[in-house]
Amino acid sequence: METGAKLGVAQPQGDLAADEIAAVEKLQKAYRDLRSELGKVIVGQDAVIEELLIALFCKGHALLVGVPGLAKTLLISTLAKTLGLTFNRIQFTPDLMPSDITGTEVIEEDKTTGGRQLRFVKGPIFANVILADEINRTPPKTQAALLEAMQENQVTAGGKQHHLAQPFFVLATQNPIEQEGTYPLPEAQLDRFMFNINVGYPSEDEEFQIVRLTTAGRSMHLDQILSGDDVMQLQEVVRKVPVADHVIRYALRFTRLTRKQEGGTPDFINDFVAWGAGPRASQYLILAGKARALLKGRYHVSTEDIRAVALPVLRHRIVTNFNAEAEGIKSDSIVNKLIEHIPRQEFDHLDTAAAKVLRDQPAA
Repeated sequence: METGAKLGVAQPQGDLAADEIAAVEKLQKAYRDLRSELGKVIVGQDAVIEELLIALFCKGHALLVGVPGLAKTLLISTLAKTLGLTFNRIQFTPDLMPSDITGTEVIEEDKTTGGRQLRFVKGPIFANVILADEINRTPPKTQAALLEAMQENQVTAGGKQHHLAQPFFVLATQNPIEQEGTYPLPEAQLDRFMFNINVGYPSEDEEFQIVRLTTAGRSMHLDQILSGDDVMQLQEVVRKVPVADHVIRYALRFTRLTRKQEGGTPDFINDFVAWGAGPRASQYLILAGKARALLKGRYHVSTEDIRAVALPVLRHRIVTNFNAEAEGIKSDSIVNKLIEHIPRQEFDHLDTAAAKVLRDQPAA
């Protein structure tokens, strides 16, 4: 027990009640079932699906970046169906106003008394899962309408606060090709998204399957795997997963080494990075690591979990400079260099020791 304390490791059954341990087992089964249900409609995109589910179980929002036609909308709407959640799609356009998203107050007349009063008509943001399609096509004023909803889970209109239904999950899409006439998201709003998920082209075999299935006129029945209450319960369980101190230190290396203002950063950071990631990146690395550990059937977070989620957490939080743009170096390349730069040996043996502590401790 003393060794576990030195490592900063808690025994999972000691931290989780019996009903929470049952919830973890339910989460692992639900993950397999969700992958199976989504596979009925979505071909491939395994990494995208895993990252979406990790963000969901961490109460996070996600930004999906990919060219048109990669089934981003279909994936999100299908996920909402399998979770029994309400779903709304908002197509962002240059003329979209904030009230078109949040809702507006209208004057309503009482026909019996003749009196008039204001009534708030809810906008499309009042749903569990929101698809903000092509979010960079609308002006900053409308983009900002999402900020309060994403951070505070509420909408303020006419001086009154209107709380959003829980769970609440915003998925925004961006087309990386067309940039003319768009409004890039400011860094403050980008930082609100837990993940930046890259949706790539399918492989040849996957595209063959897509063409064969989508041109056959078939209909597909989807089963509901979880309910909204189940999702909220599992979100709470994820936060109770124990994390060893060395895993937190490992996550901090990723964020702190991107800040050249603090010194001691590697040359590729000094050469190609203008601004590094903030503390929210460290928080999301640990949270995402917790969710991934549970989905993989483990009760503790390892450094391998941190490496696996580093790209979606950090790629939109590292601001590259002119030198990087001139040489065609993207933030993904910088994160991959960080993964190779941070020595694994000094942390991997601690992973092994922490796993042994957890394995040897008797269940509560």
